[in-house]
Parts: sequence; C-alpha cells; structure tokens
Amino acid sequence: MKSYEGGFEGRGLRVAVVAARFNETIGLRLVEGACDCLRRHGVSEDDVSLAWVPGAFEIPLVAGRMAGSGEFDAVVCVGAVIRGATAHFDYVAGTAAQGIARASQETGVPITFGVLTTEDTEQASERSGGKLGNKGFEAALAALEMVNLLSSLPKPQL
Repeated sequence: MKSYEGGFEGRGLRVAVVAARFNETIGLRLVEGACDCLRRHGVSEDDVSLAWVPGAFEIPLVAGRMAGSGEFDAVVCVGAVIRGATAHFDYVAGTAAQGIARASQETGVPITFGVLTTEDTEQASERSGGKLGNKGFEAALAALEMVNLLSSLPKPQL
C-alpha cells in the first residue's frame, strides 16, 4: 500500500494570512499564532503577506483572490464569529466556512479555516492563545501540511 502524508516544512513557501478585523483583539492573537507557526517552520517573514478584511463574511473573497493569484502556496484564514442574540452568527459563520471551502476547491490552493465560531468571548479567548491553544497556529500548521501533502501526490491528468 502506498501512503501519502504531508510534513511541516515551510522553507521556500509563500503564505497569505487573511484576518477579520471584527473582534480584532481575538483576530490579532490568531494572526500572531499563525505567523509564529510559519516562522517556526521555516517560512521567511518576507514570504508572508497579511490582508485585513472587515469581518469573517469578507474572508472568502480575499482568500480566493490571493489563492488564485498564483503568488501563494497556501492561505490561512483567521477571525472570530461570536454568537449573539440574533441569527446573524449563523449566516456569517456558515457563509465564511462555505466560501473558504469553495475558494480552496476552485483554486486548488490549500486555504485553511482558523475562524473561531464560539458562544462567547471567553471561549474565543481560550482558543486564541489561552488554555485551549491558538487556532491560528493550528490553521497555519494545517496549511503547511496540505502544501507538502499536495506536492507529494500524483499530479492530475489534464
């Protein structure tokens, strides 16, 4: 049996980070986690680009644009959607998730989902550098793994 898996080598890779400004305190911590991960795994600071968008709803458009540009090997998406008293949470979180998945499938570029979808600010804090780790770091790690995995897979027949 032939087995494929990706590693976490980042040297020579170009990575975009798309971050939602809404809930900016949480978003900034997720960006810091993502950038820390990329740096620790050999991605040069010069090979990381950061784009801030107004909120999670806008992430898919910018992530898709960056992935489709041919300039990046992966895109890491981070932000926080915190449930409130209205259905707004469901629309924003669902649209962000579906849009990010669609952009990755359409471009063939790994675009990872580091967008927190939490019940409250405390949960978001715990997942952005608190006792439950940093989901920005984890999303960046998944991006590296996917880039390395895709490079080891057989190439598609056109």
